[in-house]
Amino acid sequence: MTIDSTVEGNASDVREAFPVVDPGAKPLGARILVQLRRTKSKTTKGGIILVEETRETEKAQNMVAKVIEIGPLAFRKRDTMEPWPEGSWAEVGDYLRVPKWGGDRWDVLIPGTDDQVQFMVLNDHEVIAKITGNPLEVRAFV
Repeated sequence: MTIDSTVEGNASDVREAFPVVDPGAKPLGARILVQLRRTKSKTTKGGIILVEETRETEKAQNMVAKVIEIGPLAFRKRDTMEPWPEGSWAEVGDYLRVPKWGGDRWDVLIPGTDDQVQFMVLNDHEVIAKITGNPLEVRAFV
């Protein structure tokens, strides 16, 4: 799934939500490396300044991610290394719903800015769903 086919007309918004940044890690075994959707900037398009607490809450509730890399054992039977009968649940470039409380998360600075993106490594069987529409329109509710 490409940015253009997923969110035609919003490609620049998707690139802003998922900027290209080196995560500084690779997934091992049956794990998947994803980049979580970036939270809103400090100021909305309408000029409202968001307090840090609001941004941190949104960051903690973020469950939308883009697949960056897939480990060598992901979506395979662990004993035979055969692919799962239903096939791979996700491919690099797909957008996913991921668990709010699962995985291992870390932040990486966007070069040349004081802003960060968050990455997460999760087990292949923890993927909740593949997003088939616009990943910018998916919202999580507490």
